[in-house]
Amino acid sequence: MALEKPYLDVPGTVVFDADQSRKGYWLNQFCMSLMQADNRARFKADERAYLDGWDMTEEQKQAVMARDLNWCIRTGGNIYFLAKIGATDGKSFQQMAGSMTGMSEEAYRAMMIAGGRSVEGCRFMHEAAGTPAQPTGGIAIHEGV
Repeated sequence: MALEKPYLDVPGTVVFDADQSRKGYWLNQFCMSLMQADNRARFKADERAYLDGWDMTEEQKQAVMARDLNWCIRTGGNIYFLAKIGATDGKSFQQMAGSMTGMSEEAYRAMMIAGGRSVEGCRFMHEAAGTPAQPTGGIAIHEGV
């Protein structure tokens, strides 16, 4: 029996639940491999060849190569694992988070120091669409929220 997932109706939110965990297992295992210096060197030398050694989907590989962390999350990545990619690239977590919001590191830092994003606005996807909430069985993604 499927569990109810009311969080699927929250725009801009991907909750790392059991389904996401299964979907992203190999992506997250790849990320964890970057904790080893020799694996980081192999990845940096030939990203595609290194990624092809993992049982990831082509979409996951493309998301990693694009360094699109939101895309990685949609394909099952967990931000705490994905942080290993940023570290491999010499990026701070703050730089990574800024890139995920479309903000510069400085703008992201200022927003967080000021208390984060406003709670005003679209709180549920069904409100934006003007329709009742419907279970989608998918992941709620709404860019720009």
